[in-house]
Amino acid sequence: MIKRISSGGEFEAKIGYCRAVIADGFVHVAGTVGQGDDVVAQCKSALEIIGAALEDAGASFADAVRVNYYLPDRAEFEPCWPVLAQAFGDNPPAATMIECGLIDPKFRIEIEVTALAPG
Repeated sequence: MIKRISSGGEFEAKIGYCRAVIADGFVHVAGTVGQGDDVVAQCKSALEIIGAALEDAGASFADAVRVNYYLPDRAEFEPCWPVLAQAFGDNPPAATMIECGLIDPKFRIEIEVTALAPG
């Protein structure tokens, strides 16, 4: 069974995706950008959106098994480390950081999470 979770974000309808999908025992949260004037503010905002999607799926950051970070400038990743360490706490997932272009130059970080679905 597949369950789709929409956040109502503007790009969901434009592009044809949803914020999260529960399938085969996992919650797959789409790449998520946040709002703010700098990378740390955007990181915090993206994590809030991801946290809400996980909660809607009955999961939390403690259930995360995989996280991917996408940044247009890898030098901006290190300032986010304390925020990320706080979000994942004692349950850090496997992680990858990729330097790449994002959908709009105003975005400084995009975060994608896979978590175990509630049993």
